[in-house]
Amino acid sequence: MNTTTENANSNKSLLKKIIGLVLAFGPGIFAIGYTIGTGSVTSMIVAGSTYGMQLLWVLLLSCFFSGILMYVYGNYALISGETALFAFKKHLKWGKLIAILIIIGISFGQWNSLMGIMGISSNIIYEIFAIYFPGIVQYKYETVILIAVVVTAIFYALLLVGKYTFFEKILVIFVTIMGLSFFISLFMVYPLPSEVVQGLIPSIPKVEGGKMLVAAFVGTTMAAATFLSRPLFVKGKGWTIKNLKQQKKDAIIAAILVFTISAAVMAVASGALFHQGKPVTQVLDMVNTLEPVAGKFALTLFFFGTLSAGLSSIFPILLIAPILIADYQSGELDTSSKQFKIITAFACLFALIVPVFGSNPVEMQIVSQIFNVFVLPLVILGIMLLINNSKLMKGHKTSIWINIGLVLAFIFSCVISYNGVAALLNYF
Repeated sequence: MNTTTENANSNKSLLKKIIGLVLAFGPGIFAIGYTIGTGSVTSMIVAGSTYGMQLLWVLLLSCFFSGILMYVYGNYALISGETALFAFKKHLKWGKLIAILIIIGISFGQWNSLMGIMGISSNIIYEIFAIYFPGIVQYKYETVILIAVVVTAIFYALLLVGKYTFFEKILVIFVTIMGLSFFISLFMVYPLPSEVVQGLIPSIPKVEGGKMLVAAFVGTTMAAATFLSRPLFVKGKGWTIKNLKQQKKDAIIAAILVFTISAAVMAVASGALFHQGKPVTQVLDMVNTLEPVAGKFALTLFFFGTLSAGLSSIFPILLIAPILIADYQSGELDTSSKQFKIITAFACLFALIVPVFGSNPVEMQIVSQIFNVFVLPLVILGIMLLINNSKLMKGHKTSIWINIGLVLAFIFSCVISYNGVAALLNYF
C-alpha cells in the first residue's frame, strides 16, 4: 500500500517538475509562438514534400542568426532600459522614419500571415468536425466562416483580459502540444540520414517557386517581429540587468527549439511525401497523402500539431501592431488602453479575409512570409548601431564574435530580401 502511494507521489512530483520546467520558460516562448505558426509549418510541409531535405541549410542559418538577434535585442533592453523602436527613434539618424517603416512593414507581413493562419486553422477544425458530423460537408463554406468567427472572438476576448504572464502560460500550452505532436509524428515517418546531411549543403531548387520558398523560409524563421518585440517581453517578465545570463540562455534555447520543431515538420513531410512524388499545395492535401503512409494516428497528431502552431501564433500576431506602436511611443505596453483594443479588433477583422473570400490559405501563407524579410536588413542594422554605442551600453562591450554574426546576418538578410523581390515579381 505504501509503495503504491510512494509511486503515485513520485509520479505527481515528476509531473510537477515537468510542468514547472515548461512554465519556467521565459520570453523565448513568444519567439517560438511568432516563428512557428502555420506559415512556418506550411513552408516546411511544402519544402519537405517538394524538395525533400534540400532546404535544411536555410533553416539552420536562419535559426542561428535568429538566436544572435534575440540575444542582442534582449541584452540591449536589460542594459539600457530602453525598448527597440523607442531607441531607434531617439538615438539614430533617420531613426523616426526607420521605426515607422518597420512598424508598417512588420504589421503588414504579420497581418497577411494572420489571414492564412485563420484560413488554415478553420479548415483543419472543419475537417475534424466533418469526420464526426458528415452532414456538414454540404455547408463547408458557412461552417469554415462560423469557425473562423468563433475562434477570432475567443482570442479577442482573451486578449482583453490578459497580462504578460497570462499570454505566456497560454502560449506554453500550445507550443508544448505542437512540439510533442510533431516529434511523435517524426518517429513514425522520417527521411534517410543521408538526405538530412545533404540538406545541410547550400543549394537552391532550380525550379519555379524555389526562390520564393527560400525567401518564405527566412521570413518565417528569421522574423523581425520576434526580435523587436523581445525587449517588451523581457521587461514584461520583470527581468533586469541581473538577468543577463538568463536572457542569453533563453535566446539560445528558443533558437534551438525553433530549429528542431521546424526541421521535424520538414522531415515528416519529406519522409512521407517526397519519395511518393506528392508535393503539397493545399494543407488538406496532407489528409489524402499522409494517412496511407503513416496511418490515422500519425495524421491526427500532425494535424493537432499544425492546429496548435496556428493557435499559438494568433496571440503574438494580434499583439504585434500594438506592441510596435507602444514601443515607438513610450516603450510601455498597456493592454487595457483604448488604442490596444481598437488595433487588435481591426487585426481580428483582417484575419477573416481568407476564410470569407475562400482564397488558398497555403499560397497566402507563403506569399505573406516573403513580406516579412523586407524590413529585416533595417532591423539588423539598427541594433548593430545601438549595441556598439558605449554610452548607451553603459560600459558593456559587445564581443567581436557577436558583431561578426550580426554582419553575416545583415548580408544574409540583404541577399534574401533581393531574392524575395525577384520571387514576388515573378509571382505577380
